[in-house]
Amino acid sequence: MDKTVVELFAGVGGFRCGFNHVSFDNNEVKEQSNWDFVWANQWEPSTKTQAAFDCYVERFGESENHVNEDICKIDKNIIPNHTVLVGGFPCQDYSVARSLSNEKGIEGKKGVLWWEIAKVLEIKKPPFVLLENVDRLLRSPSTQRGRDFGIMLRTFLDNDYSVEWRVINAAEYGFPQKRRRVFIFAYHNSTNYSKLMNKYSFEDVIYNEGIFAKNFPIKDSKLDSGKSKLSADEYEDVVDVSDNFDFHFFNAGMMREGNIFTYKVESDCDDVTTLGEILEKGDVDDKYFLLDEKLEKWTYLKGSKKIERKRPNGETYCYAEGSLSFPDKLDVPARTMLTSEGTLNRSSHVVKDYVSGNLRILTPLETERIQMFPDNWTKINSKSMTERRRYFMMGNALVVGIVERLGDYLFKIVENEP
Repeated sequence: MDKTVVELFAGVGGFRCGFNHVSFDNNEVKEQSNWDFVWANQWEPSTKTQAAFDCYVERFGESENHVNEDICKIDKNIIPNHTVLVGGFPCQDYSVARSLSNEKGIEGKKGVLWWEIAKVLEIKKPPFVLLENVDRLLRSPSTQRGRDFGIMLRTFLDNDYSVEWRVINAAEYGFPQKRRRVFIFAYHNSTNYSKLMNKYSFEDVIYNEGIFAKNFPIKDSKLDSGKSKLSADEYEDVVDVSDNFDFHFFNAGMMREGNIFTYKVESDCDDVTTLGEILEKGDVDDKYFLLDEKLEKWTYLKGSKKIERKRPNGETYCYAEGSLSFPDKLDVPARTMLTSEGTLNRSSHVVKDYVSGNLRILTPLETERIQMFPDNWTKINSKSMTERRRYFMMGNALVVGIVERLGDYLFKIVENEP
């Protein structure tokens, strides 16, 4: 089986950087070429400029298969056949309904990007799928817990896939950031890998034999667990799932033949990479340092506070938040980095500079290190990539080290396919 990949919602190339152990030195990109990325799509609908795509193209080259177009408008038949489909897609409301006339069958909300993935599954039938999302996906929406993920699982089931998932906190496995994301690995039931996994119980897959257990070990202690069904004898179709499915998904689990088993698991790893280890050790530009007149504002934002607010109906309530370390501790991994990193706000990291001892924000290069991209990966020759956009890109990216491990193991899986 060919080692081919299609990358949806490609951003600045996090999956490709991980799968191919990409390095960047003297403005030269080097790939180990384990995987052939045959098609990539990146489109940012909220801005006129396309900074992420510009970065992808500058690093990996211009190609007719590097596409900067709304994925909703692309005929999925033109996407090349591929072995692995990857992507970090947005967390949205996945509710669906039947059209009033019923002539169009099932209708998802317009612009919901999960349905574009579903179309690729239906048309191209890739043997393997690896997706990344925020961990709240497993709990959404608040009014019907687990419905959205249930819709996704039923979509995989209807296309003859089995699925394993795990919420991974990067810092718990030796990576430099406390970032919790759910990774979803689906494999078509026609694959040799599916036949192998079918020999094991659900529990064996989760704790010992699955792709996540092999690469991100967990303690053998059995905590909470649960089971449910999404099969045709329980739900008529994905609309029925949307209307009626409600289930508590824990941070690990799998679905096979419509049967769902979920487990609450704990990391079994002692490796630690701290924020201090990835900071620049030399001189840093003065523009990153906190000016005296802003220190009071920073101190207020980082401190604990209670604020009286009003609800839309006029009722008052107290909004409270605790204090954050100020400056951030350097002997632990970084906090979760957001797209607002580097701006004057509560969530931005503030560190004590190694050379001067003064307080400053992170540099764009340091944010790249937190996400484990090569240094200056987003420093490109394009007006679209302002420094503010560099911070945004890293706040929106994934931890490259996680997909590097998964990509290496997936390479071995594909080697055993005909």
